[in-house]
Amino acid sequence: MNDTESHSSRDSTLPGVLGVIDGTIARIESVMLAAGVLLMALNTVANVVGRFVFRSSLFFTEELNSVLIVFITFAGISYAARHGRHIRMSALFDTFPPPLRKAMMVLIALVTATFMLGLCWYALGYILTLKGQGRILPAMQIPVWWIYVWVPVGFFMTGVQYLLTAIKNLVEKDIYLSTIVLEGYEEDELEI
Repeated sequence: MNDTESHSSRDSTLPGVLGVIDGTIARIESVMLAAGVLLMALNTVANVVGRFVFRSSLFFTEELNSVLIVFITFAGISYAARHGRHIRMSALFDTFPPPLRKAMMVLIALVTATFMLGLCWYALGYILTLKGQGRILPAMQIPVWWIYVWVPVGFFMTGVQYLLTAIKNLVEKDIYLSTIVLEGYEEDELEI
């Protein structure tokens, strides 16, 4: 087993504290996605069993699944960034020589990180506005703003992920789409 095969997608190849941050975000993403998907499946199955066996649906199923969709979506954007799975418009990028592609990747990652962290900031403002309104969900009787707490969390983790990608490209000789994915396409991409 070589060095690249010994790393899982949660083990960071970044040095020191950056590796700790990267690994921590990977673990948070994994827990959020697994918990969200499992809870949504359990909630949906319980509702189906309740409806067909007991002739009574769970009154909160639709609201809970809406909360879980937001939760999964915003954990998923960080996960997609970690695995280099966001959409790429690379027709022009691919024609550049490697040093220019590397510089472009650093710039793209830094600009994307800036936007993600900016969206995190605006999402926090939106949550404070929702909190001030005092609205609650009709079935579950929880404040509406609790649903959207995951939005800035997801934007923050994604912003940090892109920032770490820029750093990875600055300290390594290869070009990285994320901290764990080398540049390339399906047949030649390498997750380390």
